[in-house]
Amino acid sequence: MRAIMESGFYLIYLVFIMGLGIYLLIKSKEKRFFIYFGLAAFILGFGDAFHLVPRAVGLFSKTLDNPSETLAMFLGVGKLVTSITMTIFYGLVYIFIYKRVSKERNKIFDILVIILMISRFALCAFPQNGWVTNDSNVLWGVLRNIPFVILGSIVIVLFFMHFKETKYLKWMGPATILSFGFYIPVVLFASMAKWVGMLMLPKTICYIWIGILGLLDFKTIKKTD
Repeated sequence: MRAIMESGFYLIYLVFIMGLGIYLLIKSKEKRFFIYFGLAAFILGFGDAFHLVPRAVGLFSKTLDNPSETLAMFLGVGKLVTSITMTIFYGLVYIFIYKRVSKERNKIFDILVIILMISRFALCAFPQNGWVTNDSNVLWGVLRNIPFVILGSIVIVLFFMHFKETKYLKWMGPATILSFGFYIPVVLFASMAKWVGMLMLPKTICYIWIGILGLLDFKTIKKTD
């Protein structure tokens, strides 16, 4: 039952988030700033698929907690891909925020975001992360997520600064805070208590929430044209 329910949720999430991305990429010809949001959504789902599909395989084969060498490799490499695409997601959302409010980007934030993204990619590249064997190295999990959390914090601050008067996007800040609130305990404690990993489900719901908010905002703008 768990395999069906959890895998079904993953399927709904991936179809929705990538479908939303494709929809916005196609429909954003006039409101071109939504291309960034659409691309962010598609990349997020595309990257998550590399981890969620092997996870579903593990659930159905009842080997998730004790995977074969091959499945462990796919799970670990999938986490690596997801780590990269989540970073790109926030980088694109950062650009979307400024494009959405028609303001020039802050040069200091620009430089900081680039440094944080490069730092995240570099830290993910170290073999000590144990991607190929799907090892849970807490130290390296913390190290590689420091720039990621700072990047997310910048995006959260910008959400609150620029979207507090909007009908839907004002909720993106709280949704992003919640997503990190569910994600950080997984980084810190999942290796000690496997049930903590289940917090990735509400984290994923937060991403669906963010996607819905973006879609509603897009529809609102279309109506007012």
